[in-house]
Amino acid sequence: MIARLRGEVVPRNKRILVELLIVGLLMVGIGNLSVVWAEQWVPSGIAALLVATAPFWAALLERFRRNGERIGARRGIGMLIGFVGVALLVTPGASGAFDAHFVLGALAVQVGSMCWQYGTMRGKYNLTEVSPFMSSAFQMLIGGVAVGIVGLSIGEARRLTWTREGIVGLTYLATFGSLLAYTSYVYALKKIRMTNLSMYAYINPLVAVLLGWLILHEQLTWVSILAMCIILGGVALVQSGGRLSHRTVEIPVREETAA
Repeated sequence: MIARLRGEVVPRNKRILVELLIVGLLMVGIGNLSVVWAEQWVPSGIAALLVATAPFWAALLERFRRNGERIGARRGIGMLIGFVGVALLVTPGASGAFDAHFVLGALAVQVGSMCWQYGTMRGKYNLTEVSPFMSSAFQMLIGGVAVGIVGLSIGEARRLTWTREGIVGLTYLATFGSLLAYTSYVYALKKIRMTNLSMYAYINPLVAVLLGWLILHEQLTWVSILAMCIILGGVALVQSGGRLSHRTVEIPVREETAA
């Protein structure tokens, strides 16, 4: 609706519609559904750590794409440093037994993360003609319908209960999680290198810890603060590596004069 009010045209090209369908299913459908399903057995801290492998999937997919991005030593080291920081941030508060369900859930998170990054790559290079508002609207609609069909098929409707807290939470997620955050992600995808954009997965656990400390009065230990510094350091190294890889060096050419 917002896109239409802005005067944007609904895409009608068959190729574009197929790409929107694929990207919506990969990102909103499989990407989100796998994490929600896995967290029945995987603790949230471990799930955050597993999702933080997103930069590695992004780098791997780009590596095998024709004319894809090259990571370089500096950016690769930055990714590893950031991952160490995420591990340090989330593992002290994680618990749970490593049973068959846990392993299955962990694998599901990885499948979802890979699908999200593959959908991100397809959206970045195949949906350049579609505006961020219209693109995110189609993707969320397609993914939401797919997840709704799955939920109804396994009997989730019978367990649906409406409460005031639930409605407030749903409204918040629809406004900030979908309308603002996802649309911003689609917009940023058009402006930022894919491997750099994937570093959001390192920042999410950091933000969660800070909000828990500010709003829920959760304990903020020196280990958490150290982990945050490591994460930010890794992200800074990745960003500086990206700038260096695009830097060109001009070599002056001496003009020869005729004798």
